[in-house]
Amino acid sequence: MDFTHFNEEGRAHMVNIGEKEDTKRIAVAVGSIKMKEETVELIKQGQIKKGDVLAVAQIAGIMGAKKTWDLIPMCHNILISSADIRFNVLENEIQIEAQVSTIGKTGVEMEALTAVSSAALTIYDMCKAADKDMEIGEIKLIKKTGGKSGYYLRK
Repeated sequence: MDFTHFNEEGRAHMVNIGEKEDTKRIAVAVGSIKMKEETVELIKQGQIKKGDVLAVAQIAGIMGAKKTWDLIPMCHNILISSADIRFNVLENEIQIEAQVSTIGKTGVEMEALTAVSSAALTIYDMCKAADKDMEIGEIKLIKKTGGKSGYYLRK
């Protein structure tokens, strides 16, 4: 197996994407944060002392997508066309979905995954005084389009 992120000396390097074609690329990732029912109720009622949890988490997710290149060593700094974060609030869990798009030479899978992670971590941070037992998990890519590898949909 050839590893693309190593040079001839076996040292890490960022892959050259200069020769790749620009294509429209979209990635969708999901994740969740499980918590006590009481914590979900506090969020719904706006009773978390740090403020509007989902509004702040939404901004954190967008910022996470934009700053992925700054956090993940081999990611390219790419121009993101859009980033959208959605929440599904359940009885004892908040599901998070991020969709990120660009027109460029490399995909936005890592940006979508980082967006979900950032949103989940923000929810944890804002609610930890009420519930230290929260669990972040199931963060995964569910769809991607564009590029040489084309279309991917998790089964």
